[in-house]
Amino acid sequence: MERKRPGMTSGARMPHQGAPMGPPGPPFGGTPPIRPGMPNPVMDPIRKRPTPTPPVQAPPVQNRPRKKPLGFPGASDISARQMDLREAQSEPAIGTNAKRRKMADKILPQRIRELVPESQAYMDLLAFERKLDQTIMRKRVDIQEALKRPMKQKRKLRLYISNTFNPAKPDSEDSEGSIASWELRVEGKLLEDPGKQKRKFSSFFKSLVIELDKDLYGPDNHIVEWHRTPTTQETDGFQVKRPGDVNVRCTLLLMLDYQPPQFKLDPRLARLLGIHTQTRSCIIQALWQYVKTNKLQDSHEKEYINCDKYFQQIFDCPRLKFCEIPQRLTNLLLPPDPIVINHVISVDPNDHKKTACYDIDVEVDDPLKTQMSGFLLSTANQQEIASLDNKIHETIESINQLKIQRDFMLSFSRDPKGYIQDWICSQNRDLKLMTDVVENPEEERRAEFYNQPWSQEAVSRYFYCKIQQRRQELEQALATRTT
Repeated sequence: MERKRPGMTSGARMPHQGAPMGPPGPPFGGTPPIRPGMPNPVMDPIRKRPTPTPPVQAPPVQNRPRKKPLGFPGASDISARQMDLREAQSEPAIGTNAKRRKMADKILPQRIRELVPESQAYMDLLAFERKLDQTIMRKRVDIQEALKRPMKQKRKLRLYISNTFNPAKPDSEDSEGSIASWELRVEGKLLEDPGKQKRKFSSFFKSLVIELDKDLYGPDNHIVEWHRTPTTQETDGFQVKRPGDVNVRCTLLLMLDYQPPQFKLDPRLARLLGIHTQTRSCIIQALWQYVKTNKLQDSHEKEYINCDKYFQQIFDCPRLKFCEIPQRLTNLLLPPDPIVINHVISVDPNDHKKTACYDIDVEVDDPLKTQMSGFLLSTANQQEIASLDNKIHETIESINQLKIQRDFMLSFSRDPKGYIQDWICSQNRDLKLMTDVVENPEEERRAEFYNQPWSQEAVSRYFYCKIQQRRQELEQALATRTT
């Protein structure tokens, strides 16, 4: 039967005989560590005893798993311990601190490296792995920054303009066959297309306008237009069919679909910057370069630009802010010029099919962009790397455990008696921490211990707590009866 000290909470009890001993504590002979989760005891100067703290309900001692010092247990106990460590390592790391701890677990302790000189090769490999990881991470950041900017390449788009002529057939039953007509075709393909999926011809253009001879087809039927819309389906070419038996002059206006959009600069600004058609970001960058070259930035108010005579002619002000440039550029940027092609539709019977070829410079996405995106999204080797890391962690942990067992065996072989005594003292300290015992049990067994001034107050508090507990029980019983 356990003896309780008057004034103590029910959670604190004396160690009983045969209580299971916990795992070995810190280095033998050291000071007992503070139990995690428990506050440091604060001494009361009047009673010279620790001030009472809120009771902490400790789990029953008999339910704790009994652990023995390394060296005593069999192989089954060691394997179970390693399995616990493996399960802890298999859990996902939370936060960067856990990740750092996981990286530190790969390092062999200095004592092991001194015992096994060959382990220096492993440390060299670990240093190389760190350097490789840093290089890969830096390259990934560079690729992410590069993907934010447009990556374009110049390619040749070969444009084919051809027409066929169908002469009139008087004996034809079809009304269309009895009238002479011609058909114009506009097609094209990309030369040296590196992409696996061939782009449609219409995907390179924003609009296509064909102007026929106004004298032949009138003001209402001489223009054929195609404009891109969000629901437009791409096509490999365009064709126009009209009646006629004479040669027709036509003009093709092709507007390229620039991505990102490009703009034509005002003639004065184009002469100043040496740019004809470019994207908005490139135009602003060229303006900033001109400001730096000519030192137009105000030395005191850095956000202002002191305009020279050319800037004053263009922006019509002696001084302006940097933040005003995008707004002022809006009136100076025009739609880019279309590609103009003059063509003659021939209806000569001897020239059954006439074809003209033109090469146009277009911008296409760099194929390297797809490879870079695939590299960032690739997770092919992640699982294999993670499994190898787990194996390394398990191997390092087993090496550390073997090192602890070796130290135990060596210490036990040098001084068996002293080692066992130190181990028993360590177990005794751990048992006190597990059972929340702060004072000396041997001193508390004697009657003089309870004749001190604090005993009267402790007894009063003990009976007061019992009275309050009994009162609550009676109130609860009365409440249940009345309901």
